[in-house]
Amino acid sequence: MITKEEWKNFRGSQKSPDHIMLSINGNAETSMTVTWRTCTEIESGYALYRELGGEWRRADAQVSRFDSDMDSSNIFSAHMTQLIPGTEYEYTCGNDGFRSEVFTFKTAEKDTDSFEFLCLSDIQHGAAEPPADYSELGKIVKEILRLHPNVSFILTAGDNTNCGQTDIQWTGLLDGLKGIIEHLPFMMALGNHDDMGFENYFEYSNKYYSEKAEYFCKQFGGAYPDNGPEDWKTANYSFDYGNSHFCVIGTSGPEYVNEWLLKDTAKSDKTWKFGSHHFPICYQGSDLACDDSYPMMRDGMEKFDVMFSGHEHCFSRSYPRRNENLYDKPSDGTIFYNMGSGHRNPCKLLVTPKLWNCAYYPHEEELSMYTIVKVCGKRLTLTSYLEGDRVVDECVIDKETDSISPIALAPIFSAARLMFKGADLGISTRTLPCNRIDGVWYAPVAALLRYIGFDVEMGKGTVKSTAYGHTATFTENSKTVFTDSGSFEMAGEVKRLNRDQLYVPAEGICRAFKMRYSYYDRNNILSFEHESEHDPVPFQP
Repeated sequence: MITKEEWKNFRGSQKSPDHIMLSINGNAETSMTVTWRTCTEIESGYALYRELGGEWRRADAQVSRFDSDMDSSNIFSAHMTQLIPGTEYEYTCGNDGFRSEVFTFKTAEKDTDSFEFLCLSDIQHGAAEPPADYSELGKIVKEILRLHPNVSFILTAGDNTNCGQTDIQWTGLLDGLKGIIEHLPFMMALGNHDDMGFENYFEYSNKYYSEKAEYFCKQFGGAYPDNGPEDWKTANYSFDYGNSHFCVIGTSGPEYVNEWLLKDTAKSDKTWKFGSHHFPICYQGSDLACDDSYPMMRDGMEKFDVMFSGHEHCFSRSYPRRNENLYDKPSDGTIFYNMGSGHRNPCKLLVTPKLWNCAYYPHEEELSMYTIVKVCGKRLTLTSYLEGDRVVDECVIDKETDSISPIALAPIFSAARLMFKGADLGISTRTLPCNRIDGVWYAPVAALLRYIGFDVEMGKGTVKSTAYGHTATFTENSKTVFTDSGSFEMAGEVKRLNRDQLYVPAEGICRAFKMRYSYYDRNNILSFEHESEHDPVPFQP
């Protein structure tokens, strides 16, 4: 526990600038934005900038007050403009009396189609006791940049902090990245931890989520482009770098964000389109596939070549995916690229191979993972590393040949394959495919529920189970299902099919246990889902 007064003296805002951060908020060839923080006694500020050895120019800053749980401060943003492409500049920020040291940056090359950027996700760290120490992250990123010195900017896929509705965490992050983000633009996406808060942070009591990501938007509203959907700006924004267009997607307002994505991407004629959204669409663990937002944002999200994500603290790369189908060629769909933890916070026993991913790695070592993206004309190389430059995965996407290397063909099954949350039910169900009869999909209900981990009672011509808090009995040759909340009629009768197993209409299974299913018609896959992340096991008396 620490008081506001103690925090002010310890790591609170002062007259001298801190939290100095570069960002792309305009043409990356001819402008650069710098953001910084001071105490509220400092009411105005400006940046001075110049080509190395040239004449100083001045950019007056916009200022806004930020009242947080621990401090009151002023946030400044200055836009350094009329820059020369591919040129190194030096700058300083503050006011007449209190200024930063001199830092350097380099603008994007003119009309470049060749550049690199660093992708990180889930770099959050720290418990409630201050200070939130991100110094190790700073060391990790500095080593990455030593190994990959041509990185032009850093893009994140969310969970930049462990609890974004407290000043303690943001101060920890920005302090930990000193020596990095004063030189390289730091382009953040929101994660669920970045808009999370507690009424009492030190006791972790009364957790809540700020739908508008208040602390994030108040600090970085001047740093990032003001071009997102109305009422959801800063959390959502887009920018260009070279021959590529980037959309950074927040965690709320999916229906409004989808409309914005469609309009924003339609206006771009860039060769490559990248998205960054914290929650993975092609997930690896027991999460549901962004069911609360992805259906509403599917049209917009599938306008991208690659969608970067995080959340699960593990690595996976999907086949090109569009409208619940998996393909081979990059022109046929979006590659969903889920990155591991960038701050030694691996998933540990949360992941399993899934049908939609052609590559995955169970990130369980206490090492950071990161991705270097190299754009070279119509050729894109994605390489994910563990610390020490151990390559986890590398793929090349080539628009000219419409190919991905290494080659991986999305599966097409001759008999409809049964899956749960994208996972194959295994060897025991290889002879229990789903069946479509008179337009109704049927699935072997006992095999499905046992795989999930529920007890199943099989009587003569009956199957009974309690799953996800609901009990249902299915009877051979009957459409009627008896449940704990009454009975209902299914689209078809229960049938005895493969290997004498009782098959139940898929919609009946879903209605009884509050599940849902998707059919991948190109791949001939039927995958059931449930929103619960619980991994049940059979009861042992």
